[in-house]
Amino acid sequence: MKKTTVLLFIVSITTLFAMCRKAQPFSEDSYDERLSGGIATIFDETSRAFTHAISGLSDNDMHAHELGDAAFEQTYVSAPAPVNSGLGPIFNNVSCISCHHNDGKGTPTAGDVTSSLLFRISTSDMNDFGGPAGMSGYGGQLQDNSVFGKQAECKVNISYSNVSYTYPDGETVTLRKPTYTMQNAYMHITGAYSLSPRLAPPVFGLGLLENIPESTILSYADENDADHDGISGRPNYVYNAETKRKELGRFGLKANTATVKTQVAGAFNQDMGITSSIVPVESCFGQPQYDGRGDDPELPDSILNAVAFYVRTLAVPARRNVTDPEVKHGKDLFNQLNCSGCHKPVVQTGVDLTLPAISNQRIQPFTDLLLHDMGDGLADNYSDFLASGKEWRTAPLWGIGLFEKTNGTPYYLHDGRARTIEEAILWHGGEAEQSKTKFSQLSKADRQAVIKFIRSL
Repeated sequence: MKKTTVLLFIVSITTLFAMCRKAQPFSEDSYDERLSGGIATIFDETSRAFTHAISGLSDNDMHAHELGDAAFEQTYVSAPAPVNSGLGPIFNNVSCISCHHNDGKGTPTAGDVTSSLLFRISTSDMNDFGGPAGMSGYGGQLQDNSVFGKQAECKVNISYSNVSYTYPDGETVTLRKPTYTMQNAYMHITGAYSLSPRLAPPVFGLGLLENIPESTILSYADENDADHDGISGRPNYVYNAETKRKELGRFGLKANTATVKTQVAGAFNQDMGITSSIVPVESCFGQPQYDGRGDDPELPDSILNAVAFYVRTLAVPARRNVTDPEVKHGKDLFNQLNCSGCHKPVVQTGVDLTLPAISNQRIQPFTDLLLHDMGDGLADNYSDFLASGKEWRTAPLWGIGLFEKTNGTPYYLHDGRARTIEEAILWHGGEAEQSKTKFSQLSKADRQAVIKFIRSL
């Protein structure tokens, strides 16, 4: 009897110590590469792949998510109106979903109902917060639509010229180079200015990106290229209109917004002309289009918070074909080319006690959220806080292989000029020039393997 008691005691103590051991890092061999968003991953390869809530939300959180979903898809109308009031007087589109098709990428047209391409405009001056000053009479963004009785600021014509790229093996690819021309401007512009085209990006997984510790993002920065790999990413620090201080930029194509909530508030204001407690002044204030209604802010905090929560709680689609030999070969080449120098494959999120599904998750966003010089070919000559006219934030690659299903026709890069992943790669310059050159020197089969790997993300 005593021997049995002693044995049980020893087993219990051994088990207790085993339970209390320090956490070990994930084994690369045992980790499921399909889980792009950790437990916030959804297995869906259809056109609705970007539209799902993360699993495990409480009933209250799910209710908030659904309210935000409804507001995200709602068409807004001009004031006064009993519901969804506040559109305009000038605007780019009438709803969030009109630009972010199926919560995904937009369409690079301008001025029509399917348009998702907008244009920032600015002189070389900075505003009081260190951001772009905008243009007198136009503000910081061109609005190409207006409510009845008001005049849109202008229309933007898009034309493309062909640029031929020839690989060392003789194969050629035709790239599109866009040219943008302002037309029917409501007032003459004097002086120099810069236009920056911005195509609506996907909105899924933003809660995870917001939860990456700032220290992690800064650890990727190498502003002076100390390791001599040609990559010198750096952070953007931007003004947060809600907290009234400078913070690390994470969102926007130049990392020009700090949080999901301020990104949402800015989109309501600039894209739809709807004011909120964070951005309470009409985008056309001081211009002839201003309505002077005195009804600002127009968007209730409850709706603003719900839309921000909806975006924060969208799941990430799972990777596909991870065991395919060609995909695995493409992954090895992706790393050998140092594409992973900017498109960081694996990141750990921080702790979030309110949303366990985005807390302490191993995710695969394929971004460092830093600014990189992408060369003259992609330059817009538009400065945005610390971002220069050649710098863009590394775009997350998760979900990129599903753009064709979610958007009908896939478009890539900040302005949608690239119609294929291959075209997008060949537009890379600046800090990515070495990787692009090495890609072009691969055999055709190896180039296809890299592209197949990227399509699996």
